Amino acid sequence: MNLSLVRNAFSNLLGAVIPALVALGTVPLVVKGLGDASYGVYSLVTAIVGYFAVIDINVTAGSVKFIAEFNADRSLPRAQERIDETVFFGLSVYSLLGVIGGLGLFFGAHVFVTRVFSVPTALEHEAVATLKLAALGFFLGQLQSYLQSVPQSLMRYDIASRIEMLFGTCVPLLTVAVLMLGYGLFEVILLRVIASAINCAVLWRCIRGLLPELRYRRPGATIRRELLGFSAYSFLSRFASLSYAYADKLIIGALVGVTGLAYFTVASTLANRILSLTYRLSGVFFPAASTLAARGELDRLKKLYLKASRYVVFINASVLVLVAVFSYQILYYWMNPQFARAGQVVLAVMALSQFIDSLTSLPSLVNDGMGHPRFSGMFALARAAFGLLVVYLGVAGWGIEGAAWGHLIASVLLTCAFLVAVHGRTVPAQLHDLVHRSYAPSVFGVGAVALAAHVANRWFDGGPLDLVLLVLLTMALLFAYGALFVIEKDDKDLAWSRVKGLLSTRKTV
Repeated sequence: MNLSLVRNAFSNLLGAVIPALVALGTVPLVVKGLGDASYGVYSLVTAIVGYFAVIDINVTAGSVKFIAEFNADRSLPRAQERIDETVFFGLSVYSLLGVIGGLGLFFGAHVFVTRVFSVPTALEHEAVATLKLAALGFFLGQLQSYLQSVPQSLMRYDIASRIEMLFGTCVPLLTVAVLMLGYGLFEVILLRVIASAINCAVLWRCIRGLLPELRYRRPGATIRRELLGFSAYSFLSRFASLSYAYADKLIIGALVGVTGLAYFTVASTLANRILSLTYRLSGVFFPAASTLAARGELDRLKKLYLKASRYVVFINASVLVLVAVFSYQILYYWMNPQFARAGQVVLAVMALSQFIDSLTSLPSLVNDGMGHPRFSGMFALARAAFGLLVVYLGVAGWGIEGAAWGHLIASVLLTCAFLVAVHGRTVPAQLHDLVHRSYAPSVFGVGAVALAAHVANRWFDGGPLDLVLLVLLTMALLFAYGALFVIEKDDKDLAWSRVKGLLSTRKTV
């Protein structure tokens, strides 16, 4: 595979792995510091703020695509000027969206807390104050989201990832420190607002370093039309994704209550955090596909796409096995027995749902990079509409476990439909090639390991030591299978030549 692409992919992954581990490791301390009910309120506030992000018209997607294209060939007329116009148009849009969303959150806080959701009376005052403070965080979060995308569009995921790693690690640790000092929910959100402001300042300084010729230019009609035209359909994807990601929590908060929401949030967040890490490996394909499409190198794009899909599917399937098979033990030792009993099924089913969803990540990125966001946007909208209906029915009938099963049903049906629709049309690869070269090498081998691990987990339940040994054995089997049957020969040869080169260099020294 292209080494630059691989380096950017792993930089992007590393920027998420360490913060994810720190965040997951601090969840039990945060839940203990806030209490189950207050943590449920915290989850509710986060969901409300996240849901307000549906007003984001996703100019970020168009900005990444066009900056990548303009930067790919600096000999193009007015390339720097078009980059300037693109950056400042994006900043203007996200500043406006931040103000609109922030005002809506601030003035709607009392209604949300007291009339829409089931918040205990004793927590209502703090919840209202916290949601009003989160309105400022929303404004800063919109700016941060856009600024983060600019280094990525220049294929400098190393810089974006270092910044993300720094703040993603410090904020959870400082959150625990705030709670240990005796403060509560309001102070936790205040900390995050301050961190977002500092993050924006750091990102802007880095952007000025990457684009030293960047100057303010009033966006012309051409840039506005191209960006908004591309982003109009990308907005559907973002709108649908955010709606789907946060609406389940709002439904549970309204129908079940904040304690049940806490159980669901912990389990679903864990599944999402772990299974979405490999999306960071895939994310670099959007600017890469935009660049290759602009150069007309479609054969190269096809080869990279099929090979990347092969590896990403195997990694996600392996992670799914570990999370789903050991879901009870993960929650038992990570949280406590009560969370394990309440969230075991939710964690296992949500992990499977996240895996099914991950099959659409690379096709969506390539589809959008080829300039066809209409397909991914319409399917994302259909998935959100159908998914929310099924999730609502699931929650109404079976509580938080019903929500998880609703997610899985929607994932299976809409993912299959999307894969059939885009391959051979907007993605330069046939579906049978994808299944044969990318999916098949992982399905049977990983499935056999999963079955063996499940049986062993039922038979050998003698405590933490047995669990550790069984997990290590499962990981070893997955690694061996991947090394033998998934990694392609040319990549094995390349990796081995690198190792030999490194060893020979050390001997010379």
